[in-house]
Amino acid sequence: MTEFIPPAADPAPLSAQELEHLDAWWRACNYLAAGMIYLQDNPLLREPLQSQHIKARLLGHWGSDPGMTMLYVHLNRLIRRCDLDMIFLAGPGHGAPAVLAPAYLEGTYSEIYPDKSEDVEGLRRFFRQFSFPGGIGSHATPETPGSIHEGGELGYSLSHAHGAAFDNPDLIVVAVVGDGEAETGPLAASWHSNKFINPIRDGAVLPVLHLNGYKIANPTILSRISHEELDCLFRGYGWTPYFVEGGDPELIHRELAATLERAVAQIKAIQQEARASGIASRARWPMIVLRTPKGWTGPSSVNGHRVEGSWRSHQVPIADVASNPQHLADLEAWLKSYRPEELFDADGRLLPQLRALAPLGHRRMSANPVANGGLLRRELRLPDFRDYAVSVERPGGSRADNTRPLGSLLRDTMRLNMHNFRVFGPDETASNRLDAIYEVSGKTWMAEKRPEDDDGGYLSVDGRVMEILSEHTLEGWLEGYLLTGRHGFFATYEAFAHVIDSMFNQHAKWLDISRREVPWRAPVSALNILLSSTVWRQDHNGFSHQDPGFLDLVTNKSGEVTRIYLPPDANCLLVVADECLRSSDRINVIVADKQSHLQYLSMEEAIRHCAKGIGIWAWAGNDDQGPEPDQPDVVMASCGDVPTLEALAATEILRREFPTLRVRFVNVVDLFRLAPPAEHPNGLSDADFDTLFTPDKPVMFNFHGYPWLIHKLTYRRTNQARIHVRGYKEQGSINTPLELAIINQVDRFNLVIDVIDRVPKLRSAAAYVKERMKNEIIGHTQQAHRYGIDRAEIRDWVWPE
Repeated sequence: MTEFIPPAADPAPLSAQELEHLDAWWRACNYLAAGMIYLQDNPLLREPLQSQHIKARLLGHWGSDPGMTMLYVHLNRLIRRCDLDMIFLAGPGHGAPAVLAPAYLEGTYSEIYPDKSEDVEGLRRFFRQFSFPGGIGSHATPETPGSIHEGGELGYSLSHAHGAAFDNPDLIVVAVVGDGEAETGPLAASWHSNKFINPIRDGAVLPVLHLNGYKIANPTILSRISHEELDCLFRGYGWTPYFVEGGDPELIHRELAATLERAVAQIKAIQQEARASGIASRARWPMIVLRTPKGWTGPSSVNGHRVEGSWRSHQVPIADVASNPQHLADLEAWLKSYRPEELFDADGRLLPQLRALAPLGHRRMSANPVANGGLLRRELRLPDFRDYAVSVERPGGSRADNTRPLGSLLRDTMRLNMHNFRVFGPDETASNRLDAIYEVSGKTWMAEKRPEDDDGGYLSVDGRVMEILSEHTLEGWLEGYLLTGRHGFFATYEAFAHVIDSMFNQHAKWLDISRREVPWRAPVSALNILLSSTVWRQDHNGFSHQDPGFLDLVTNKSGEVTRIYLPPDANCLLVVADECLRSSDRINVIVADKQSHLQYLSMEEAIRHCAKGIGIWAWAGNDDQGPEPDQPDVVMASCGDVPTLEALAATEILRREFPTLRVRFVNVVDLFRLAPPAEHPNGLSDADFDTLFTPDKPVMFNFHGYPWLIHKLTYRRTNQARIHVRGYKEQGSINTPLELAIINQVDRFNLVIDVIDRVPKLRSAAAYVKERMKNEIIGHTQQAHRYGIDRAEIRDWVWPE
């Protein structure tokens, strides 16, 4: 940890020269923020503004920028004065101008993008690229130096900020929360993140609620409640709020400088007391409410309508500039009000006395390596997953909880990585059979503890298991943790992974752009998501907990950054988990039920099977026997633990009832192996696909998720008519496991009927077998409804010796 140089207890007022320079730097930021919305030429207005200097389409968001740049300027002052390690997260939607402008003025942007040099031509290119085809977006995209938070979707700035602060003891993360963003559910829940910050081992988050009064076309809620109510709200959340309010730049400069010094002094005092005493307790961290006018310093009115201090300044304050001479003149007057001739030298570079205001090197928020976390990332120290193997004496002959050995692997992974690995989940770590982790680390808990918590509660100020009943907050924490160079693992119930659908989308897009278009971003650790408590074992939760559709969402994203694994047993799950924990720049989704299931493969067999991702289980089939080996009549394929069990049981019935029927059994672990290589880098070639599944014989595919997903992945394969998929069909309630399989037709009896119907040589010779299968379906359904449990022959079924 670096030694902190504290500000004075009673902050000294800004000197006249300091105020002048800070205001000049702020004006330069605002000039750039407005210029990038409007200008494609004449970047410093060194000739009269003309229509050809204006972009054909005016795209961008101005309203929040001046308040954020004011904050940025003053944070730079404090970084230099106190040698702070700090990053800046812009929560207001489309707030990129407020971070792009400082990044350019600090010199970072030109270092990373030499064509955007610190001169007139570089500034012209800098302006032109913004919200321009082939350029950059209007929010803090991966191309933005210093950003780990895109802001394309509102609600996640505060959770990302806390994720960045965990295990970063020197870091202060300033998270600007837009007052429109503050109305979202994810943001509202994430105010509770302060109860998970340990002042000894973690850094700090300084939230700044930026109240400028309006969203796109409406007032914001928090801007229209009283000062007293707002103060009570944040004190109720456990923060210590400070207010900086007004529209006079000089007064705001002075008040913000003093308030930031007080806030940082309070942060450091909390940390120093905890670190000196060795006692970590919940702190009432400071936060700031910064209330400034919407579109501050912009045009006060246009065409007789108020703009500054109104929703009309949210995006482009003056429209139709190129075609309206008066609007062109208004824009020129507005831009000149920042007096660019006083800010930039003859070459177009920020004046030396103003350049001196920015921190140096990595102390610049736009150049802090924490915001390019791959630079700081260190590989996990991983135990040998083979040490946690489940003994399998013969395939399908014994049972085990699939996720319990994974819990032991995660336990020892945490033991070896107590400063850069955390496990996240919504109050379900034990429910998902991962509770072995508690042998090494409890659950992070900084709030009140009671005596009963000591009896199996596993609450700990030093805990590294992060639990809160907000999947949004958990996902945000984990993303912030990963993007700043660390590692993590997230487990949640399958049906409720949809809560983070859009967060998954945004993170996948971030990784995709980073990999393809931003070479200076170093790879970050993979986002690993375990979906447990799956659709097929909801004996009491019922229909509400039955939805495997998160997999459909994942397949919509770039194949370069997504993987889906459905290990059929515990050993395959261990192999997959090891692969996922070692990977980077990916999102790995693992589907594995927490209940007891049949075990099929020894560890060495599991390693080989998972390496292929898809393969033949010769012990389950018989197509390699007889006078024409390798010529199956039907291929039985499975993907997922319960579908594999039912497909195997169906195969056993078929082999028993029809001794001459040749069945090949194929199991899929890596779902994307089914896609052609053109669709996904893991996809099988057409030749390998046809070798496995045969080009002209029926393929009966029993799948964990919605059946159309398999058709989507294989639609480019030849002879689609051969592929018949059974999967979840949105049918279910409170069911026994077999009954749920029956009503979705993934059960063994329906699969046997399918084979009879689709294999020509069986159709006329299998009437009695088909009739028995129908009777079995009726009998087992009645059994479930009468006794509430499947028959022992189903519960205890194993693959015959």
